Amino acid sequence: MRLSTKGRYGVRAMFDLAMHSQEGAVTLKSVAQREHISEKYLEHLFASLKKAGLVHSVRGAQGGYRLGRSPEEITLGDIIRVLEGPISPTECVLEGTGSEDCIRAPECVMRLVWCRVKEQINAVLDDVTLADICEEQRKMRGEGFMYHI
Repeated sequence: MRLSTKGRYGVRAMFDLAMHSQEGAVTLKSVAQREHISEKYLEHLFASLKKAGLVHSVRGAQGGYRLGRSPEEITLGDIIRVLEGPISPTECVLEGTGSEDCIRAPECVMRLVWCRVKEQINAVLDDVTLADICEEQRKMRGEGFMYHI
């Protein structure tokens, strides 16, 4: 399973929004510059994120976007499912496609493996929040630590 640019860029943009959320509404232009993503492409992604309630737009001179919920409440799984659709390594374990009706399903051992892979991928993505990756970024930068000599 590979994420498309929609999923990867969407996570990066939401991460950027979370990192700069204390500054108020964040413009797509500033996100585009920091993340090296086309502003037009971000507009497309943010339309989907807004529709799903993950971001809110703010109009006016100080306008831009804000997170729709706190960074602790938005998981990577939330973002990726909005932009990419259901997360599944194969079609045979993708719910709602009719593939559950496959005549081989009852005796297919690989389907059991793909179900486990799907469950693990979803569990990891649903366990990591924007707050978690913001905290990791701050640790990588050495922010929040005081060194005394």
